[in-house]
Amino acid sequence: MYVRHQARKQYRAPYPGRVPKTKKAKDEKAAKSAKATKDAKYAVRSSQAQAGTRTGSGAEAGAEATGRAKPAKRSPEPDEKGLDFARAWVEFPDPADDEQVFRCDLTWLTSRWNCVFGSGCQGIQAGRADDGCCTLGAHFSDEDDEKRVAGHVARLTPEIWQFHDVGTRSGWVSEDEDGERQTRPYKGSCIFQNRPGFAGGAGCSLHILALREGREPLETKPDVCWQLPVRRTYEWIDRPDDTRVLQVSIGEYDRRGWGPGGHDLHWWCTSATSAHGAGEPVYVSYRPELIELMGKAGYDRLVELCEERLASQLPLLAPHPADPTNPV
Repeated sequence: MYVRHQARKQYRAPYPGRVPKTKKAKDEKAAKSAKATKDAKYAVRSSQAQAGTRTGSGAEAGAEATGRAKPAKRSPEPDEKGLDFARAWVEFPDPADDEQVFRCDLTWLTSRWNCVFGSGCQGIQAGRADDGCCTLGAHFSDEDDEKRVAGHVARLTPEIWQFHDVGTRSGWVSEDEDGERQTRPYKGSCIFQNRPGFAGGAGCSLHILALREGREPLETKPDVCWQLPVRRTYEWIDRPDDTRVLQVSIGEYDRRGWGPGGHDLHWWCTSATSAHGAGEPVYVSYRPELIELMGKAGYDRLVELCEERLASQLPLLAPHPADPTNPV
């Protein structure tokens, strides 16, 4: 599958920085979100479908000769579920900022999704399962994002970064055709991705650095990398009493998050049954990331609401269809 450079902006754009705390900052963040929506018009060019023919067996040929109907073949259950299903959303005021409210997708946040990179991930590009979602590299959300990452790159060593020599000699940042800065794609994937078989460990070298230093990976990796597959968006809401509030939505980054081209990705994990079934729901396993996205007070309130949902004795309203206990 050949991925057009514009699609990389779709991967990057819907991830604004921290929750804005001033009206000026909120206007800037809302403007970025509006730009992200505009950027989403670009598509990913899909790979050509690989079609195969199955030669009929002797029994099938005999059935055709005698006019008997051939037995129906059962298609395998698809790994990915559809995108259109009921979701349970909850809205609540931000305890730390009376000028904004959170709108959270409880269906996603209480689902049992977990990252299966290296253990069943099929990758977004056919034939490159080992890349996971790192095939495109990562666009920086702003200058501060790039500067922060650079400080951690300086501590990477050849023992934990496979392409240390290349990155330090010829650079680890590149620009796309629109001049947007990103981590450099190298040999088909992000330059920071260690390939299978590397002695220092496969996967993101910045992630490995964080674990070795006892840090959260969100500290060392580009914003887009640690936020995925949680999607945060902003929208100003004008109320009937002439007041205005910033609505911060926290939900699932599904295929539509990429724009129209997201439907052409080889595989995507959030709706895949093979990526659901973790021991902890997303709101627990993604605690550090959600605190960074929402603030501690906002996250604590989210936890209360998620726990109330799961503690109910009634059948779970609007469960995620990819969860193994909720087949669709």
